[in-house]
Amino acid sequence: MKEYEELRFQDDFMFCKILQENEDLCKELTELVIGRKIGSIVKAEKQKAIDVTADGHGVRFDVYFEDDEKTVYDIEMQRSDTLELPLRSRYYQGMIDLDYLEKGKDYKELPDSYIIFLCTFDLFKRGYHKYSFKPKCREVKDLSLKDGTNRTFICAGGDKDDVSEDMKSLIDYLAGKDAGSSLTSRIDAKVKEAIAKSLWRKEYMTYKEHMDEEYNRGLKVGREEGREEGREEGKISGRVIARHEDGMPIAEIAKKSGISEDEVKTILEDEGLI
Repeated sequence: MKEYEELRFQDDFMFCKILQENEDLCKELTELVIGRKIGSIVKAEKQKAIDVTADGHGVRFDVYFEDDEKTVYDIEMQRSDTLELPLRSRYYQGMIDLDYLEKGKDYKELPDSYIIFLCTFDLFKRGYHKYSFKPKCREVKDLSLKDGTNRTFICAGGDKDDVSEDMKSLIDYLAGKDAGSSLTSRIDAKVKEAIAKSLWRKEYMTYKEHMDEEYNRGLKVGREEGREEGREEGKISGRVIARHEDGMPIAEIAKKSGISEDEVKTILEDEGLI
């Protein structure tokens, strides 16, 4: 895993911390993505987790908050194409609804919700920078479901002239280019401030130490017990998780770890990472 000084906004730890600790930047980024003003943030949860059952999948949202209009937002950073983002967005949408219903809410009380993925690649490979989805009727062109669900994918790597200059600057910044707008400049300043003052160094080092231990444990068991036994007992999960956190694609993780892509996905799903 990266050293603390090497972290950028695109890295999960820094992404979550910057937006969680700076509500003004979080609000402005969200408004830029969805193309309209939103209410004031009234309830923000740091990497909100929702558990289903002991043997079922849960979910851990990166940046999760509600505004004073009772709309829910989830923003996720995605550095590698894990080949299931559309399905994951569907799952996240369902988990938000389930969380509300389990609190005793009625269906009519379900909030409008936005699932937003910020991708450093063109997920759909159509050349666009923004892909927005809402349920619509196939047979009646002007009829939409009006169920309050919205899923948006912001993607670097497109070539269409489909977004504003401010959005292009955000996308370029996600792709690793220099900050070119007021928003990205302020985000970048916060990142540099965090690195220079080591605001979250201790927290990150604790996290990194845990991940490194898992990684080294996997290597040790892999050497001592052999790849097959290590795979069966889940002993290579540490290295899989570490490589995923470094942004390595699932196919490459599988190749380097000597397991199938499905096994990689299972490990990451069990850790709530995808």
